[in-house]
Amino acid sequence: MKKIAILGSTGSIGTQTLELVRDNPELQVVGLAAGTNIELLEKQVREFQPKLVSLQREADCKELKTRLADLEVQIVPGMEGLLAIAEMEEAQLLVTAIVGMIGILPTIAAIKKGKDIALANKETLVTAGHIIMPLAAEMGVSILPVDSEHSAIFQSMQGEKKDRISKLLITASGGPFRGRTRQQLEQVQLEDALKHPNWSMGHKITIDSATLVNKGLEVMEAKWLFGVRLDQIQVVVHPQSIIHSMVEYVDGGIIAQLGTPDMKLPIQYALFYPDRRPMAGKRVDFYELGSITFEKPDMDTFTGLKLAMQAAEEGGSMPTVFNAANERAVSLFLNRKLRFLQIPEMIELCMRAHHRIENPSVEEILRTEQETYELIRRRTE
Repeated sequence: MKKIAILGSTGSIGTQTLELVRDNPELQVVGLAAGTNIELLEKQVREFQPKLVSLQREADCKELKTRLADLEVQIVPGMEGLLAIAEMEEAQLLVTAIVGMIGILPTIAAIKKGKDIALANKETLVTAGHIIMPLAAEMGVSILPVDSEHSAIFQSMQGEKKDRISKLLITASGGPFRGRTRQQLEQVQLEDALKHPNWSMGHKITIDSATLVNKGLEVMEAKWLFGVRLDQIQVVVHPQSIIHSMVEYVDGGIIAQLGTPDMKLPIQYALFYPDRRPMAGKRVDFYELGSITFEKPDMDTFTGLKLAMQAAEEGGSMPTVFNAANERAVSLFLNRKLRFLQIPEMIELCMRAHHRIENPSVEEILRTEQETYELIRRRTE
């Protein structure tokens, strides 16, 4: 029996992880954390019977406690709850599927307790990769990528020597606005941006895919996750989303991982690594597919990707500013308070205003996040 805890159980990755638990009785859930979705968390607790659960707000935890009065379950609010779940002695693997830099402290706590991490929280490595990866190595902990692109790279590296990698090729669908001009993007509405051509994801990551910011975050994450230089990472637009990413080796050979656009495969691979388990679902039909194509990303139109590469080059605290500015700008766009093209504009404004810190501590990372939020608040109110 493999015991797991999930941070972000009511989100897209969290709910799909629980679907896999449902299909694999050798998995047991011991801890669940959610944001504000009391209704869904209650259903999850009743089905999976975890020992410890958490919600963001104390008032929501009190309501959940009333609803679950017939069950023996501990409920702890906020960061205290996230840390308690991360440090649970019973859990062997922590699935970090919450959105935002709130995932950093629980991830560090779990690593210090010697737990493997199934990582679906980009912000952890984007902003604190210089802290997380050395700590994981020191504790002998595995960081298992759940992102489809990073899982594809990870799978393509199995049996190969890391020092023989020449290049990582991270694929991108191009999002719903691939091929459009900046003038056309001026007219984009929220509903248009939420219509991803291939993937079904949460709202925030869907907008990040539309701006190509998501690819920039993935480049930053890949640098830390696989220990490569930025000049060894290339973004390739692949509209069919069948090749999830590739690794080129020093002899010119390229190994790719292919599959349907379904997050369950990378989640399951992380849950059972190094084993591969049978999984129901659609398979790639190459006769039906016919062809696959590739393009260069248009970074002049989708300036979010260009800014991400700039932030990655500068390093230090700049990726934190990039990430925090994007997070808040996307939130404003989802609430119809910013236009689509104002998302990268807001990121650039924050990056220009920031005084970079070379090797930020966790405290400096979190302070930089708050300073970035405050700058945006002043500019948008």
